[in-house]
Amino acid sequence: MIHRSPGGKQRADDAPVSEDRWVLVALAGALSFVAMLDMNIVNVALADIADSFGVSAGTAQWAMLAYQLSVVSLLLPVGRWLDGVGARSATLTATTGFALCGLLAAAAPWTGWLIAARFAQGAFGAVLFVLMPVLALRSVRPERRGRAMSVPATLGPLGAVTGPALGGLLIDHWGWHAVFLVKIPFCALALAVAWRVLPRDGGPRPPDRRSVADALLVATGVGVLVLALTRAPHGAWWLLLAAVAVPPLWWWLRGTGGRPVTGVLRTAGLFRAHGAVLALAAGFAAMHYVVALHLQRDAGVSATRTGLTVLAFPLGMGLAGPLGGRLADRYGPRRIAVAGASLTTTGLLLLLLLPDGGWTPPEVAWRLALAGAGMGLNGGPTQALVMGTAPPERAATVGSTVQLARSLGFTLGPALATAAWGLSGGARAGLALAAASAFLAVPLLARSGAGTTARTAAEPGTSPHHPVKEPRS
Repeated sequence: MIHRSPGGKQRADDAPVSEDRWVLVALAGALSFVAMLDMNIVNVALADIADSFGVSAGTAQWAMLAYQLSVVSLLLPVGRWLDGVGARSATLTATTGFALCGLLAAAAPWTGWLIAARFAQGAFGAVLFVLMPVLALRSVRPERRGRAMSVPATLGPLGAVTGPALGGLLIDHWGWHAVFLVKIPFCALALAVAWRVLPRDGGPRPPDRRSVADALLVATGVGVLVLALTRAPHGAWWLLLAAVAVPPLWWWLRGTGGRPVTGVLRTAGLFRAHGAVLALAAGFAAMHYVVALHLQRDAGVSATRTGLTVLAFPLGMGLAGPLGGRLADRYGPRRIAVAGASLTTTGLLLLLLLPDGGWTPPEVAWRLALAGAGMGLNGGPTQALVMGTAPPERAATVGSTVQLARSLGFTLGPALATAAWGLSGGARAGLALAAASAFLAVPLLARSGAGTTARTAAEPGTSPHHPVKEPRS
């Protein structure tokens, strides 16, 4: 069966697959790792960038902010655009553009050049972020969807948390330029795989004038909102800027661009699942921020030991991620997603209950590993839960909304943790906020309307628009 894009164009990559193509799942995982790595690896290079160009730390920070703002602002417009183009042309275009912008950033002769290159790289990164779950979804049969979704859902956050450590190593040996060049080999490998494996399509379709106008509205609103949340730790007055985001987002939601997005989420019953994604991401980001700061500032742990301690979280996540996918395929994604969110909440609560004198690296590490294992169990099943319910012709749209919810959570977590820490005068309030946020995901997933897994029309008696209930144990 071949589905039609919103513009009426037939797309073979929407058709149900008869055999699993795990090389494409691996491609989605590699792109996920690279895109998320780029979110955090530049952080550790900001001081060197400022010294190299003779600018302030605040100006150098835009090398990171330009990328983040571009990615988050363009996720929704990119999702709607990708629903009308083939996966091959989109993957080749985005990966090539991402790599070229990395080269331009590394060769930047002045700050403005670097910021412009990073902003452009974020635009291509937004395409990669939306492509990841879509590639995984379309590469395997429905009964293998949990395992497939666990690959990018696990490798993405691993890229985010290993970014600072890898960035520090690169800067110490080769300078700040290396943090922009390290992704090039991954991109070259991804291009080779995509060129060889993905079926040919009609090439990328440029957006029409109406789509560009919608993109400008949502990019303005989301960009202003993310900027306000990102800068809030430097001054609460930045939060007032969030009010500026309301008018463009309201106009977009009421127009032809926003109605299809809210319509598909309402039809599929995915709002609660998206809330759970945002809550877990905020809890993870708040925890990561508070633990690293508290270990060094209050517990007197060295930066090296703090970095090794915090790595317990991605270790637990990486080990549990593949297991979560297998369990989701066997028992249904909702149950495993709820179990994972519960385990993460438990790990964060155990951290919160540590006495002031008990913050030693071993005591913190095993609790972080437990919370990380919960995130690993949750990531793939939640992604499978959401993407499996999406209508095939709107898969990229739903993928973009999931990535936006996760990105907003990553941005919101540290801002809220900073506010809680400042108001209470201690790290315990920030950890309480992280645990509460993770706990909120449990009832949201348990009550989510996305409690079914869509089957393809290749299965007898089913339709991609009429999901089949989860298997019962």
